Amino acid sequence: MADGTHMAALEITLKPGWKTYWRAPGDLGIPPSFDWRGSDNLSGVEISWPTPRSLLQGGMTTIGYTDRVVLPLKVLPKRAGRDIRLQGVLNLGVCEDICIPVNLNISAALPKGAQKRDPSIAAALADQPYSAAEARVSGVRCTLSPHAHGLALRADIRMPSAGGPEVAVIETDNPQVWVAPAKTTRKGGTLTAETRLEHVEGRSFAVNRSALRITVLGKSYAVDIQGCPAG
Repeated sequence: MADGTHMAALEITLKPGWKTYWRAPGDLGIPPSFDWRGSDNLSGVEISWPTPRSLLQGGMTTIGYTDRVVLPLKVLPKRAGRDIRLQGVLNLGVCEDICIPVNLNISAALPKGAQKRDPSIAAALADQPYSAAEARVSGVRCTLSPHAHGLALRADIRMPSAGGPEVAVIETDNPQVWVAPAKTTRKGGTLTAETRLEHVEGRSFAVNRSALRITVLGKSYAVDIQGCPAG
């Protein structure tokens, strides 16, 4: 890349009827995790998640991919102008009727020189949710209230329909806070998502509103909304 980073990707191919999960998989899924500590000349890795699908599993909605998915990796070197050796472990869940955790060892030599552009990576980078501005989101407000074991959250999003039944996935920046699958309803130009937040260890916690992330998955397109001010 022009800025000295290297764009690589992981390609995951699944047998018919099997699925794997997005970064926020829902109640029944296993979120993928990555450990790159065996790498050389590596400062960090940024993942660009292609638009996932809502999938029905055991009567509940999970979020993920079927058939084949390419996960673009923006690889950041410690020292620009030198090769990178990417070495790590990928932990993910793959499911047919039941979920199976899988650990995969990953190794790749990423040369410092420019390489031919890979069309499958380019396609995955293009397959991203729209931004709030691109999807014509005209306003978003979140209301937090006490809940028996944490907080209840209601997000009211003013936006055109993304098509068909819409699913909203809400994420926080705190991995210790569990977010229940949201109940999503639409009335005219407003989409409402209601959920509850609980600390996995039963502790009290605060919510960073600017780091709340809402992804709306519709039949026509998906929308990535970052930040949810008080309403």
